[in-house]
Amino acid sequence: MIFTKTAIQGVYIIDLELREDDRGGFARTFCAQEFEAHELKPTFVQCNLSFNHQKGTLRGMHYQTPPATEVKLVRCTQGAVYDVIIDLRPDSPTYLTHVGVELTAENRRAFYVPEMFAHGYQTLTDNAEVTYQVSEFYTPGHEQGLRHSDPGLKIDWPLPVTMISEKDANWALLKDHPLSAGISS
Repeated sequence: MIFTKTAIQGVYIIDLELREDDRGGFARTFCAQEFEAHELKPTFVQCNLSFNHQKGTLRGMHYQTPPATEVKLVRCTQGAVYDVIIDLRPDSPTYLTHVGVELTAENRRAFYVPEMFAHGYQTLTDNAEVTYQVSEFYTPGHEQGLRHSDPGLKIDWPLPVTMISEKDANWALLKDHPLSAGISS
């Protein structure tokens, strides 16, 4: 695996080292030792799959609060998505900064999302499928979110939003969010 640091501490894009021959190819998609060598949490307790029918569908921006904070390893296995995370660690020099990456079935890239990051994505193709390895069990009482279109976040989504859940469309704006107390949008 090839680990590429992003502008935000602890966030990595992970590419495969594909070994190819006449049969096709082989690559390791996860190795606990390699994750530990990069100071990443290597323990996952759940694996989720999300299927999206329509290009432009937006899911997010989700996170879980303590004690149920979660690490995610996200990969697009069919189609393409634009995946975005927002740093919600209050003591981080990149607090409220976001980074986005295109994940596609063709590039086979993964996105490592540390604890206390809001996560979401927009589908760039019809019939996009995304898998998540998650380090914590889903805990409804600790689920939170930020509104994807919040002007304070300045996320430049690549497409108009064609589908979004009512819940995701109505997350709090940054100016009203408890994590951003004292931050002006």
